[in-house]
Amino acid sequence: MDNLQWERRRWNGSQAYAESKFLDVALAFGVARRWPDVRANALEPGWVPTRMGGPGAPDDLAQAHTTQAWPAVSDEPLAHSTGHYFYHRAMREPDPLTRDEACQDALLDACARLTGVPLPR
Repeated sequence: MDNLQWERRRWNGSQAYAESKFLDVALAFGVARRWPDVRANALEPGWVPTRMGGPGAPDDLAQAHTTQAWPAVSDEPLAHSTGHYFYHRAMREPDPLTRDEACQDALLDACARLTGVPLPR
């Protein structure tokens, strides 16, 4: 958490991307924990055949966007939950470290340092 902007390590694009996905999930869980009245979830669209995923990506591009729109338009109770990780509109367990409150708090503190905007506890 002390080098989120890769200033003191050699750049590795793949590693930075993977870390950013991990941090997205930890951030969503930290927000959901601190503000239970705010819906904050994370999702995975899958490895889809886009310019980034490449033509051989195995997931269905038509399914990728549905999980992103689902919480906004669905009446399903699960779509209105908070603090979850979804893949194709189903809960999935992410890296267990994303659920670690100390990790979440360290990330929220780092965000406050980087932006100058502290998030209330």
